Amino acid sequence: MLKRVLVPDVVGLPFHVGRDIADEAGVTLANPDPDGPPIGAIAWPGLFYITWQDPRAGFELNQGDSVRVEVVEHGGAQNGALTRDPSGPPALAAHAQTEADTV
Repeated sequence: MLKRVLVPDVVGLPFHVGRDIADEAGVTLANPDPDGPPIGAIAWPGLFYITWQDPRAGFELNQGDSVRVEVVEHGGAQNGALTRDPSGPPALAAHAQTEADTV
């Protein structure tokens, strides 16, 4: 029987941090376009933030399943920082602006 794991919330995180959190949870991050390049190739080189994920945090998957994510390069959104809202398009936050200034 396959082990079930909970999908972590990775929206708003830098890609490299979200990837590590997903790995620890037992899932992998993937490009939402199955015919496109691997998500790791899209998010390298540079600093990319995760702007969307499917399925949402808290959803149960089989260990090793994929979570589709979209990323934006730092500076691709205003100040390059996003809030953690997986339900829709990325929203900017005042505290994120401070974090972006320190990156």
